[in-house]
Amino acid sequence: MTATAERRTGRSVLITGGNRGIGLAIAKSFLANGDKVAVTYRSETDLPEGVLGVKADVTDQSSIEEAFKTVEAAHGPVEVLVPNAGITKDTLLMRMSEDDFTSVLDANLTGAFRVIQRATKGMMKLRKGRIVMISSPSGVRGVPGQVNYSASKAGMIGIARSITRELGGRGITANVVMPGVVLTDIFNHVSEDIKTKYLGEIPAARFAEPSEIANVVRWLASDEAAYISGAVIPVDGGASMGH
Repeated sequence: MTATAERRTGRSVLITGGNRGIGLAIAKSFLANGDKVAVTYRSETDLPEGVLGVKADVTDQSSIEEAFKTVEAAHGPVEVLVPNAGITKDTLLMRMSEDDFTSVLDANLTGAFRVIQRATKGMMKLRKGRIVMISSPSGVRGVPGQVNYSASKAGMIGIARSITRELGGRGITANVVMPGVVLTDIFNHVSEDIKTKYLGEIPAARFAEPSEIANVVRWLASDEAAYISGAVIPVDGGASMGH
């Protein structure tokens, strides 16, 4: 079941895939900031009180349109958008089917494009807006078995920088956050050997808490970061330095 969002005095914030993991941490951070928060999800889920849950599929334009109408009716035009929804279909290049590649691109990259395009209609009328995309170090470093995922995450950088050049004069910023290894429920199922390998690549010698990613996203959407746009900010303990 989803929680009914209470009307609040802050901005209208929408996070796609915000019902778990990093997305949920981002939702909680904006909620604590006094914003009106909505999240999209694909399967039934429990959400914190005050968060509006809207069922939507980022690969379906009509589903996105209905989600935005629901959010706009409850909270007003979206002022802060965090395209976070995404999938993985990891396999080595020689085994990767065309569907493995295109379905990941459709969900992660084209899905982000769809929600951004819809959100910017309202942002342009308001002459203000914040877009914070959730990418990955794999988009700049590359990872074996993730040709599809890496391509989708690298593409977000091009989207953010093109938006910055197109819409920067209208008070709209677009930035990219690249989380490193984050302590989410999904990561808890990773083997200890892989955890040890990842840890050895992180100068900070620890993994990130979801709140540490969320706090950077929230700050980029704040007035304090109004002059930052087209930036790529790694939040990975130094693991992707030089990229």
